[in-house]
Amino acid sequence: MKTYPELNRLIQNIEQRGVDVNNEIHGFVYPGTHLSFPGITINLCLSGTARIVYDMQEITVEKNNLLIMMPGHFMRAVSCSADFTYARTVISSALLDDIKAHLFSHDFDKFNSAPTCQLTDTQAERLLAIAKLLSAIAMHDATDLQLRRQMLLTQLALGYEFVNYYRKEQDRQWRENRTAALYTRFCDLVVEHHREHRDVQFYATQLGYTTRYFSKLFLKASKGISALEYIGQHVCNQAKRIMDTNPQQTVKTTALQLGFPTTGNFCRYFKRVTGIYPQEYKKQDNQSD
Repeated sequence: MKTYPELNRLIQNIEQRGVDVNNEIHGFVYPGTHLSFPGITINLCLSGTARIVYDMQEITVEKNNLLIMMPGHFMRAVSCSADFTYARTVISSALLDDIKAHLFSHDFDKFNSAPTCQLTDTQAERLLAIAKLLSAIAMHDATDLQLRRQMLLTQLALGYEFVNYYRKEQDRQWRENRTAALYTRFCDLVVEHHREHRDVQFYATQLGYTTRYFSKLFLKASKGISALEYIGQHVCNQAKRIMDTNPQQTVKTTALQLGFPTTGNFCRYFKRVTGIYPQEYKKQDNQSD
């Protein structure tokens, strides 16, 4: 693993501009790193193939696959072909709040259970055209920032409606699958509450189930991953992201950011889930730079 402190600068730039568009990226920019953004990340494969892990799901991506990564969730690059290229659009958390409040009536949680969909060449070209227009608007130093924001929201609304139309059959199947809906709701609750709650009982209660029954349902929905394992992996992925992007930060500060009462408590938790202590993880980072 290598540290990527420039990720913080990228995120800051996205929050300032509203969106960040890169029309052609060759290979993985941050291989092996647990990537997570406060906004939505939209990736469109242009050529080649790749394997990635979204949260704890391994996904194979090929040409014209659209992958949508939701806020607070994790994506990690595993491997890719030599000709793998993709386009990436990242939408800021501030714009996302406006999108949810004013423009979109569709559920977002479907993207956690089914984050990818296959597009035709024509569909891919239409979304790329919208992305290029978004980039032009975001880079324009308009004196009227409110106008620029409204223009971005208008284009994002158009792009999102296209995506929903292209996914309509897939989303119909998702809505009819109660197990998939349970999985996605749990994932979002973990993103929201992992700093305060790392026990399965809290999430089972939030979802209206007993701990035992919910654990059985989730084990089926996740195809063999326990709810407790999912929570642990998410917390430790957050820890890895913090250590990757802030290599000079102390383990104590990382523990506080994640809501652990003491550094020792955090270190024991990290060791139980990953097999190594956070200090060892940081040491591995330094040796690989």
